[in-house]
Amino acid sequence: MEKTNVQKFNLGLFVIISTLILIIAIYFIGSKQNIFGRTFRISAVFNNVSGLQLGNNVRYSGINVGTVKNIVMINDTTICIDMIIEDKILKHIRKNAVATIGSDGLVGSMVINIIPSRGLSEPLISGDTIASYSRISTNDMLSTLNKTNENAALLTVDLLKITDAISEGKGTLGLLINDSVMASDLKQSVRNLKIASLNTSNTINELNTIISSVNYNESMAAVLLSDSIYANKVKSIISNLERSSSEINTVITNLNDVVLDVKNGEGTLNYIINDTTLVSNIDETMENIKQGSVLLNEDLEAIKHSFLLKKYFKKLEKEKRKEEKKKDQ
Repeated sequence: MEKTNVQKFNLGLFVIISTLILIIAIYFIGSKQNIFGRTFRISAVFNNVSGLQLGNNVRYSGINVGTVKNIVMINDTTICIDMIIEDKILKHIRKNAVATIGSDGLVGSMVINIIPSRGLSEPLISGDTIASYSRISTNDMLSTLNKTNENAALLTVDLLKITDAISEGKGTLGLLINDSVMASDLKQSVRNLKIASLNTSNTINELNTIISSVNYNESMAAVLLSDSIYANKVKSIISNLERSSSEINTVITNLNDVVLDVKNGEGTLNYIINDTTLVSNIDETMENIKQGSVLLNEDLEAIKHSFLLKKYFKKLEKEKRKEEKKKDQ
């Protein structure tokens, strides 16, 4: 049957439209695969490509700039990936850039991400090989997560054992939690420690106040604290005072003995003693000597208990005790 002109026109129109659609599809597919534009080739070496395939996208700073052109396995641990990159991106990528393999979303296809590095570096040249970084795969992450879950389960079992032992009052911690008396004693101990700490702090503050009030230019205390020569002199004076006090006591004892002997005897001394006026004067003199001795002993005792010399006298007493122990032995 002979075709009409309308049928011939429709057939020609269909062929033309189909051809245009095919050309447009080829153009878009070729543009996506960088077939028609100017491109350059770079490479990166990985230990594991994680399912990367030919034609997968290559991204630079999150922008699609090329595709995977070739995947070559050099050996069992080295895989070389060739990438086709748009020529206009060449000036932006430096030689210190790093290539990594990632996924496009959670379940998307694999892509190569080129990440710029900090610092100055020369631009890439076609055919260069950039550094690579292999990220942890999903299987490795799941394996690690599984091991973590197993460890968490074991830890939970151990924690349950510990909590059961504590609730039953076993161990020191269980005893502290379940024993109200011990808990009360512990609280009281902590309270006492706080009070002692507060008292110690107050004492230190008072000592700081006393020390800060010392006039280091004029006061005697400052001289004793800072000048070793004067400190030795004071020690010598105190030793002499002790020696003098002892000698005075001895003299007074001897004088009392002499007075008693003379009073009971005869002669000129007896006459002098029987003279009431002279005796009264002598008695008054003796009384004054005794009072002076008492005052001297009190002064010496006060010096022994003074803030600056207290440690020194304690040291002397310890030395005397040691000497007495040595003599007893």
